[in-house]
Amino acid sequence: GMWLMEHQMNQLFGKEFGISYIRLPLKESANITHGNALTMDWEKVIPKKELSFIMGNPPFVGYSNQSAEQKADILSVYLDAGGKPFKTSGKIDYVAAWYYKAAHMMARTPIRTAFVSTNSITQGEQVAAVWKPLFGMFGVHIDFGYKTFKWSNEARGKAAVHCVIAGFSVMPKNGVKNIYDSDGTKITVKNINPYLVDAQTVFVESKTSAICDVPPMVYGNKPADGGHLFVESNEYNDFIAREPSALKYIRKILGSEEFINNKNRWCLWLVDASPADLRKMPLVMARVEKCRQMRLASTKKATRESATTPALFQEIRQPDSQYIIVPRVSSERRRYIPMGFIDAQTIASDSVQVIPRATLYHFGILTSSVHMAWVRAICGRLKSDYRYSKDIVYNNFPWADASDTQKEKIETAAQAVLDARALFPESSLADLYDPLTMPPELQKAHQTLDKAVLQAYGFSSKDFTEADCVARLMERYQALPGAMAAPKAVLAVREKS
Repeated sequence: GMWLMEHQMNQLFGKEFGISYIRLPLKESANITHGNALTMDWEKVIPKKELSFIMGNPPFVGYSNQSAEQKADILSVYLDAGGKPFKTSGKIDYVAAWYYKAAHMMARTPIRTAFVSTNSITQGEQVAAVWKPLFGMFGVHIDFGYKTFKWSNEARGKAAVHCVIAGFSVMPKNGVKNIYDSDGTKITVKNINPYLVDAQTVFVESKTSAICDVPPMVYGNKPADGGHLFVESNEYNDFIAREPSALKYIRKILGSEEFINNKNRWCLWLVDASPADLRKMPLVMARVEKCRQMRLASTKKATRESATTPALFQEIRQPDSQYIIVPRVSSERRRYIPMGFIDAQTIASDSVQVIPRATLYHFGILTSSVHMAWVRAICGRLKSDYRYSKDIVYNNFPWADASDTQKEKIETAAQAVLDARALFPESSLADLYDPLTMPPELQKAHQTLDKAVLQAYGFSSKDFTEADCVARLMERYQALPGAMAAPKAVLAVREKS
């Protein structure tokens, strides 16, 4: 593989300079050490004083898919100054262990490292778990970053993976720092933080409540029913015809798919059904019994325990008034994540999150370009789609200190967005927010809303890039009580026993 790559580079060299550069027959050979890179001592492979660079493509295995051996590897590597695993060591991608090993190897040396990695280590809750120990233990800084790009091989049926490249070191780097985007653009910056953006180094860690004074966001209702409490579109009419008394207990239910694509789906919402009512509905009782059996057969303790209430969703968090619905997963192609107001009679599933008692002002901020800049920088990803987390994205979002006048302006603009959507009743939110089909009326309404939100933050709407917005938001976040900045002191490197 190394010889083949060298040959390809020699061909490019020859084409660029007009000379033939062929190194045949092959004589040089690589020194290859075979083994588990996480359990071996790298200095026995090559002494620090002989090493200039560390580079590679470590294995891509998410923490939920790791074998027991791989988890043990990480826990043996990601250790604090006292030699104990960090609390978050069990919830990081496998590739992160190579970052720690490299940082330890680079300590007090000019060695520099770059790894092709899963993009998850620069997104969501993994950022703090992976990078905070590196900054705190070794004083690591990022020299360059290549943001998320798709990488696939030529194997048939092989799915593309979404990667980043992070170049990092311990010794100061006096040269320029560059951030590369997947479209080939490059920007030169003063600082690259672990989200691979040009901003102060901060760690946005999971929080159970909002850092600002806003209504709480909660998960939707979790069915854990094996599908038995759902009534699908193709069976709705037949079910009602055979069990007409069940009609008052059937509610429309929305998950991300149904909300964004305007799909109808129903569920049996039996919260107020008395035992006598249930026993009069044999088809409903049959579904409840199947739900009970499914839960009893589960390997999860919480699911088995919920078999005692098989007529109900396992977790119920249905708002008692109008609420904002926020899809947990949404396409990265959209400039804005579609959100909306839903009445309390419509059930929210656990594939969405909800904000009860939210106002037009909250809706306006959340559907603005300012909030979306924060989302794109902070949120986790499912492949490359946005994975909106209440604990990472919403609870840490620095809201504007808007005046009453500014709030009224945002509310007016937010209502105009809803009115623009209403002009196209036959179109789904997927249609309305597709970059190729988004109506001019809706685009204009969002532009007006964006301008009002920028003004509330004190941001300029002229020549103000998304990178500028992220940098300013991170500054605001760092100033909030409870925010987590980068460790200021570098701890002593743990010495080998």
